[in-house]
Amino acid sequence: MASLVTETNNEKTDQNITLENKKQLFNYLDKDVLQIKTIQLDEILSGSNLEKPNDDIDFGDLSNLKPNNIIKAKVVFKNEKFVYLDIGFKTEGIIPISEFSESPNVGEEHDVFIQDLEDRHGKMRLSKEKAEFISRWNAIKEIYKEEKLITGKIIKRIKGGMVVDLGTVQAFLPGSQIDVKPITDFDQYINVETEFKIVKINEMRQNVVVSRKAILAGSLEEKRQEVMESLEVGTVLEGVVKNITDFGAFIDLGGFDGLLHITDITWSRINHPSEKLKIGETVQVKVIDFDVEKFRVSLGMKQLTEEPWKNISEKYPVDSIINGKVVNIMNYGLFVELEEGIEGLVHISEISWIKHLKHPSDLYTLGEEIECKVLSINESERKISLGIKQLQENPWDKIESKFEINSTHKGVVKNLTQFGAFIELEEGIDGLAHISDLSWVRIVKHPNEILKVGEEIEVKILEVSSNERKLSLGIKQLLSNPWDEVESKFTVGQKVPSVVNKIIDKGIIFTLENDIEGIAPLKNVSTEDRSKLKDVYIIDKEFNLSVEAVDVEAKKIILSLD
Repeated sequence: MASLVTETNNEKTDQNITLENKKQLFNYLDKDVLQIKTIQLDEILSGSNLEKPNDDIDFGDLSNLKPNNIIKAKVVFKNEKFVYLDIGFKTEGIIPISEFSESPNVGEEHDVFIQDLEDRHGKMRLSKEKAEFISRWNAIKEIYKEEKLITGKIIKRIKGGMVVDLGTVQAFLPGSQIDVKPITDFDQYINVETEFKIVKINEMRQNVVVSRKAILAGSLEEKRQEVMESLEVGTVLEGVVKNITDFGAFIDLGGFDGLLHITDITWSRINHPSEKLKIGETVQVKVIDFDVEKFRVSLGMKQLTEEPWKNISEKYPVDSIINGKVVNIMNYGLFVELEEGIEGLVHISEISWIKHLKHPSDLYTLGEEIECKVLSINESERKISLGIKQLQENPWDKIESKFEINSTHKGVVKNLTQFGAFIELEEGIDGLAHISDLSWVRIVKHPNEILKVGEEIEVKILEVSSNERKLSLGIKQLLSNPWDEVESKFTVGQKVPSVVNKIIDKGIIFTLENDIEGIAPLKNVSTEDRSKLKDVYIIDKEFNLSVEAVDVEAKKIILSLD
């Protein structure tokens, strides 16, 4: 507290200072407001030399001096912590100096908010920040009510969106309301000052929600309508690839989006639009259809170039030899790209004259450059048939002169089936030895009883046809048919060496001279005796048995175990 220096005795002071003098004196003893001043007690008693504060302040309507009201106040003093303001009353109010963006000067007037008429130190507590907030809040409510735009600055990013400084009041800008297009980099908007639309106010929580997208969408809507009305089919536009999906790409045309379908990107075959386009890429497109009411625009890129099937027969005449790239491989053939938008099919049957392919991928890979021959063109159906084997001589054309009937050749067993054996005579030339042509004398149930895959054998050509690409082979035909001489070698009652081959339900099979087989029937042998016979007639054991009957036509020799 500032010191009061008097030049009279204390007794006089106590006797003559009235209550009003004491109140007036107290106002001049404020330690934070007044500087130390030496005055005479007589001056205090008379009040002649006391400078009355607030002489230049219009007290106005003191009824406003209530908590939560905003009033005007003048700066009368400041220090490092507080600013003292004269509000036209008997006491000054104080505000922390931190509430001022710039240090105020003595004599400046400010709108202040009354927080408390008197704190424990007898001071009126004021707030400049609350006064500014309330004033700005009321202005924001008015802007919201009148549906006007407000200017603000995006200051930081938070969960779910951004914070916008509206001047004292801060608002929330949801991430979905920042722009009309998807955002990947939110930081690019920090410190951006722009206009916003107030979309929501919560009076109780004093929250404000704003939108930038609403303004952009509104202006885009007007621009979109304007552009849509001026569109024509065939118009060429420049746009930016905004998004890519499996079925196409959305192109930003500067105010609205158009759809570029995957089938309209290029004349050639693509599996995904990303093979030709990248997000952010600038492209030229042609309007191929649009709907003003629904704001739908269909775009095309391939339509900017000439349709490749035009005059196709002149570019790729039948029998011409062309180079192409394998772009797709199916189980039935290869699709070969001759140029962008032009593909031909090499059917699996047109790949090789001699190789039996299970799948074209056994010989070719995607992206491989190959040579083909044009076999046929169907312009209406946009189909081109290609061939690879036609580039080589057909070995079947000379097959009849190379493999004459009854000639013998060596070959390798390539495959065994239930009905016979495929034997390769030279690369790609296979012939079939039917199961009935494997042996004169043996009853063969499967070729693997006689042959093995990879085994080299000798065969005879039985039949040949270049038209049917057919070679019939025989193995037993390399030998004379032993059944032609069987009646002269085997007579009824004759004893013949017989080697046990196998035992079946009908009887015991024996191998005779020249691998001819004979059978000893067991139809008159009991089940009990049959089991005993197995211990006697052991496989590969030889016996001398009597010939009971010979049937050349049925190729049967009946033996007797007696």
